[in-house]
Amino acid sequence: MIYTVTLNPSIDYVVQVADFRSGKLNRTQKEIFFPGGKGNNVSMVLNHLGIESTALGFVAGFTGSEIESMLQERGIRTDYVRLAEGNSRVNVKMHSLSDSTETEVNGSGPEIPESALEKLIKKLCRLKKGDTLVLAGSIPGTVRDTVYEEICMRLEGSDVRIVVDAEKQLLEKVLKYRPYLVKPNHHELGAMFGVELQTREDAVFYAEKLKEMGACNVIVSMAGEGAVLVGEQGEVFVMNAPEGTVVNSVGAGDSMVAGFLAGIDRGAELEEAFRLAVCCGSACAFVQGLPTREEIEKIQEESEGK
Repeated sequence: MIYTVTLNPSIDYVVQVADFRSGKLNRTQKEIFFPGGKGNNVSMVLNHLGIESTALGFVAGFTGSEIESMLQERGIRTDYVRLAEGNSRVNVKMHSLSDSTETEVNGSGPEIPESALEKLIKKLCRLKKGDTLVLAGSIPGTVRDTVYEEICMRLEGSDVRIVVDAEKQLLEKVLKYRPYLVKPNHHELGAMFGVELQTREDAVFYAEKLKEMGACNVIVSMAGEGAVLVGEQGEVFVMNAPEGTVVNSVGAGDSMVAGFLAGIDRGAELEEAFRLAVCCGSACAFVQGLPTREEIEKIQEESEGK
């Protein structure tokens, strides 16, 4: 079973306006509500690909109840820790059609007490050999920034495959526990080493450094330049980005993680799983929201036909 953790999930309210005017009354042309957070995104794309997962994390108040309901309506199991106070956050993402700009206003989310954090960690400690755990996203301000490291430490020796999609120190701190997969983008990877990655060769070089620090498999996403994978046995795979018009930047990295795990779950070889990952990420970039199975398969067909 694949388990995803979103410490600060949200309801994402995505709106389109024809011509946004600051300080004026604006009316939407289109509105979408969906459960947000990187781990939730991974679970939803896995679900679209026919792979089961369980979503964990924290929820609070009426918005938390709605997050659970929306996931369950999509066929995703949930096992959240419910907080006694506060409300899960709402993130507003506005697309202005006149100039193609995106504006985001993200909520802060509820305070997470130590007792709730320990309850979540105990749930994770029940995972068993062969399970996969996805730790995705930033750490809420009310949670200590060592929590991913602590989870990895508590699960050390359990043969649970751990996937980490996080930035800078959050990622650096878990590398000694040999995570199965890490997926920085090229900006995040460059920031870790104080450099600017210009080429895919640069990405491979610094991905190999992450392997030296403990990571088993490293995928580096590079937007329009595609992606690279450095595998556990030293394999290096490079894939160009499929062609298409980018209309959405939210969830592409999460879709890549889901695609890779779906491929591995189906018994695919490393390169095949990587190619599915890139197709999932691109399919997400070409649509509003997260990609459906049909949208992903269309990208696969177009990529294989070239």
